[in-house]
Amino acid sequence: MKTLTALFTAAALTLTAGLAQADVRIDQVPQLVKDGKIKSLESMNAEALKLHPGATITDTDIDNHFNGYEYEVELKTADGKEFDVDFDATTGKVLSDKQDT
Repeated sequence: MKTLTALFTAAALTLTAGLAQADVRIDQVPQLVKDGKIKSLESMNAEALKLHPGATITDTDIDNHFNGYEYEVELKTADGKEFDVDFDATTGKVLSDKQDT
């Protein structure tokens, strides 16, 4: 019985973790912007490029977390360095700016 309880608990935690950080579908973004819930993809990409001038954006994702929406912008500089910049999608505030290692 303990094994069954442990398996059920592990399954429930896995499911909950998946829901806590779900990708927002790209077709949902325009309505979220229109409703004022998030900033536009273009504006967040522009902010990321201000932090890393001359870099190229390789990917941009938006996730829905318990505490709100977050953009993650991935960039690559001319010398091959890669950066991940996370933004609060509602305010545009930089949450993290870190170099991939």
